[in-house]
Amino acid sequence: MASQAATACADWFTMATTAGIIIIGNEILSGKVQDANSPYLCRELRALGVEVKRISVIPDDVNAIAAESGGFSAAYDIVITTGGVGPTHDDVTIEGIAKGLGRPVISHPDLERQVRESYQGSVNNARLRLALVPEGAVLLGQPDLVFPVVLVKNIYVFPGVPEIVRTKFATVKERFRDAPFFLKKIFVTVGEGSIADHLNAVMGKYPDLLLGSYPELNNPAYRVRLTLESKDPDYLDRAFRFLIGLLPPSSITSTE
Repeated sequence: MASQAATACADWFTMATTAGIIIIGNEILSGKVQDANSPYLCRELRALGVEVKRISVIPDDVNAIAAESGGFSAAYDIVITTGGVGPTHDDVTIEGIAKGLGRPVISHPDLERQVRESYQGSVNNARLRLALVPEGAVLLGQPDLVFPVVLVKNIYVFPGVPEIVRTKFATVKERFRDAPFFLKKIFVTVGEGSIADHLNAVMGKYPDLLLGSYPELNNPAYRVRLTLESKDPDYLDRAFRFLIGLLPPSSITSTE
């Protein structure tokens, strides 16, 4: 029984909530606009203990959105889309997600009411598109957000404007919080080729460790930054001490 409990505890530490991010927009793929949403979301989700497994950038195309959102929904715990939400011809994210999940598009009564209140005297068919959602969607962030986050199944739908994404994400982010990742860093003065065998040895002994190696070409203080991450602080500490013992002492400039 004790060994089973220990195994269950270890599994809890090593398993993380997973996320996939879908960036939707022809303007990103054409280079007209630089994507600022995926770096922000990756940082925020990591800080919440969520592991981003994949980022995809796709065009404003219903079939592409359907295929990607449906696949991501099945593969990851959380899916976040940005872009393609609005009143214009290329805002087809809602239609694409609905198609990917096999659901019809409907007008959400709460959203329609909000549109009519926000655009009194100037409501038209284009603005009423802001009330469209896949059937079964729920609204998050009320009453703090004028236009709430749409959640359908495990897909969270955000607009593309970075400032709005950040405001909306801050309102719902605690829904995603998981056990945190713990991080240690080692800075060395030798190149990756000199330490690759040591890194392989660490991964052989600690296969659940998240180990990163990042060369710095023009940094006078060190040549490679090593990062070690785990949700289990004891596991992380053992792996860290093992790697420190393998590296040439003269090569280590600092640790964090």
